[in-house]
Amino acid sequence: MIKTCFLVITSGQEVNKLHRNRLRGVKTGIVLTGSHCTIADVIPQIKLLKEEGAIIHPIMSYTVDGIDNRFYQAADLKNELGAITDEPIINTITGAEPIGPVNYLDIVAVIPATGNTIAKLANGIVDTPALMAIKAQLRNQKPVVIGISTNDALSLNARNIGSLLNMKNIYFIPFRQDNPHSKANSILFDMELVVDTICLALQGKQIQPVLLGPA
Repeated sequence: MIKTCFLVITSGQEVNKLHRNRLRGVKTGIVLTGSHCTIADVIPQIKLLKEEGAIIHPIMSYTVDGIDNRFYQAADLKNELGAITDEPIINTITGAEPIGPVNYLDIVAVIPATGNTIAKLANGIVDTPALMAIKAQLRNQKPVVIGISTNDALSLNARNIGSLLNMKNIYFIPFRQDNPHSKANSILFDMELVVDTICLALQGKQIQPVLLGPA
């Protein structure tokens, strides 16, 4: 049985927290894919999910797991996630595959979801631990939350995002153009709506509005 949390939405579409621990005991797979510049902003959201009572199972794409970059060192990131979650990191396809048959996650959230991951997911390609985790969760007809972070959302990836928006058991964290003048095709999800989106997705509901105006 899928667990739920407590949430009230006002007529102004604002989400009011009734109390903390809205996600108490909810087994949550957090999938990190290679939007490296976004990872530092995602970490506080993972901490918030933990504070809300979620049991966090970290899952990494090959890129996040193995590539040092100007935003973080892979080993440092893994150490930090281990300290936050107290759970082993899933970083192989074989490690992610049991999510399907064992059926131990209530929800999976892909934060951030790169354009590459979105394109492959929309076209049924499973060649990373991230995609295997998503596929395994959907196999069980349980919710998957997507947090878009890609420079080609309104160009090459627009049709893939459209396909996923219409797919059963997939829910989107509301998103907007993050730099419409310099990167007109770029979209980024609203970090502050991660927990609220997950709460509603556990109830089978898409948080609204999905498309946000300028920050």
